[in-house]
Parts: sequence; C-alpha cells; structure tokens
Amino acid sequence: MTSNAESSVPTARVRVWDLPTRLFHWALAGCVIGLVVTAKTGAMEWHFRLGYTTLALLLFRLVWGFAGGYWSRFGSFLRGPGAVMAYLRGRADPHSQLGHNPLGALSVLGMLSVLLLQVSTGLMADDAISFTGPLAAFVPGAWSSWATDWHKDAGQWLVIALVVLHVLAVAFHAVVKRERLVPAMVTGDRTVQVATAVPQSRDDLPRRTLGLVLFSLCAAVAAWVSTLQG
Repeated sequence: MTSNAESSVPTARVRVWDLPTRLFHWALAGCVIGLVVTAKTGAMEWHFRLGYTTLALLLFRLVWGFAGGYWSRFGSFLRGPGAVMAYLRGRADPHSQLGHNPLGALSVLGMLSVLLLQVSTGLMADDAISFTGPLAAFVPGAWSSWATDWHKDAGQWLVIALVVLHVLAVAFHAVVKRERLVPAMVTGDRTVQVATAVPQSRDDLPRRTLGLVLFSLCAAVAAWVSTLQG
C-alpha cells in the first residue's frame, strides 16, 4: 500500500497589502477616472483639484515604497530582467509573486512614472485659454508649450492605454490563471500554500498612523504647489 503522493499542503492567510496601500490604490483609481472625465467635459476646476490630489497620492506612494509594509516596498517587487524572463517561462519563485509578480512590477513602475509625468506636465501647462498650471510661470516658455501639448494629447492617451491594459491584466489573471487579485486589494490578504515562512506586511495601528502622517505631509506639499499660481 503506497502513501498518498498528493498530501495536502498547508495554507495560510498572508497580509500582503497594508491599509495605506489599499486606500492609495482605490483613491488613485478614482482620481484617474475623474481626471479623464473632467478633462473631456471641460470641468477644469475639478480637474485641477483631482490633479493636486493625484500629486499628493503619488508623492505618498513614492515615500511608502520605502516606509510601507513588506510587499508595498519597492525592494520587495522591483527585480531585474532575469526575474522577468523566469516569470515568463513559468520558473519564478511562487513566494516572490505574492505581491506584484515581476511583470506586474514593471506595470506598476510604468504607471507611476507616466502619472507623475502627466501631473508634472499639467502643473507646467498653459493653453492661454482655459487653464494655466501653477508652475507655468517658473519654467521656460518652450517647456510650458511642450508640457501643454503632451498633457492634452499623447499623455492622456498613454494614461488611458495603461489603465485599460491594467484592467485587462487583472481580468486575465482572474479568468485564465484563477488568481483573484481584486479581493486582495480590498481585504489586504491572500491565501497561499506554504512550505516555509512567508513575510507579511506590517499593518498595525502604528504603521497605519505613520501612513496617515506621511500622506498628510504629501497633501501639504501638493496644497503648497497649488498656491504658487498667480
């Protein structure tokens, strides 16, 4: 009589996304949608408000990438080309994919970079008709002209394209790979099969308080930038 080769593997719920990261994710998603809608409808006052909010969120995420929970830190998910190729060939360490997999990490980096560029060009833009960014008076006219063209044309379409790609990637993981990524960004937890200890993101009251303090500072910076206009 042979033993069962397919013995059960123990599972555990792992705190992957701390509360500040989850709030950032959904707030940024709402802001990006709102920015697109207000840009298309000409509601520029709200467009600027959402733009400053997005600036605060992006500044926070940059800081939280060093101070946040384990899986929110850049050091836990940004990897080299070798890790990306191993993931594409199905050879990646499963535990290394608990947060962002190597390909998803590139997507996150790309999204943050493009949004930072879009917000920065918005701050420098001046179409001489309906809006002037608070930094337009502090940069050369050629810079402001380029920023205006980029922000209104290529930049916004690049943001929309990345958002659509992100949604499609989440749908692919849900339908094809049977990985439910959205619930984890709501609850913060993922259930994993474990043979060894898996790092968890610290998500206690002191860490959440730190996140609130850091975001408040980032919001203060964004508010200060908004006062530079005029």
